[in-house]
Amino acid sequence: MLIIDSKDCENIDKALKKYKKKFEKAKILLQLRERQSFTKPSVKRRGEVLKAVYKQKLANGSFDE
Repeated sequence: MLIIDSKDCENIDKALKKYKKKFEKAKILLQLRERQSFTKPSVKRRGEVLKAVYKQKLANGSFDE
């Protein structure tokens, strides 16, 4: 649960902004989307490997499109 400490004189917009920032940092939405469907560990691993290969090609500058 996210708790936002707000002072009495603090504007509601500032408190909302703090909440949104905390929500984004906690990655709650990403966890929720991840739990909606099961992905096999082999599929996860394949995705990680492909992502690493892509990043490596970008770093080397040898990415052909």
